[in-house]
Amino acid sequence: MNYCAGKDYEVADVALNAQWKLTAATMRERDKMIDRRYDTQPTHYDALLAAQRAWLTYRDQHCLNEGFAARGGSMAPMLHSGCMARLTKARTAELQALVEEY
Repeated sequence: MNYCAGKDYEVADVALNAQWKLTAATMRERDKMIDRRYDTQPTHYDALLAAQRAWLTYRDQHCLNEGFAARGGSMAPMLHSGCMARLTKARTAELQALVEEY
């Protein structure tokens, strides 16, 4: 079960990284339309990157905590990997939605 949960996370992570490339490219394209003479807010890409970094920290710490439900036990890696896969799949959907927004 630990192995399968780990593999599920690996597949989810590959999908996340592929979607990240597409979403980041889309945000960079949107940034080209910003008139920096009047707009001093962060770019689409800069905001995305900051959010992704914060999300990675959140995911890693949250899933570590979920694994603590079986702290020291043989089930802890499965709980951790399952959480990582679940949150990673959800984030991949969020990144995809950003591309489809407009």
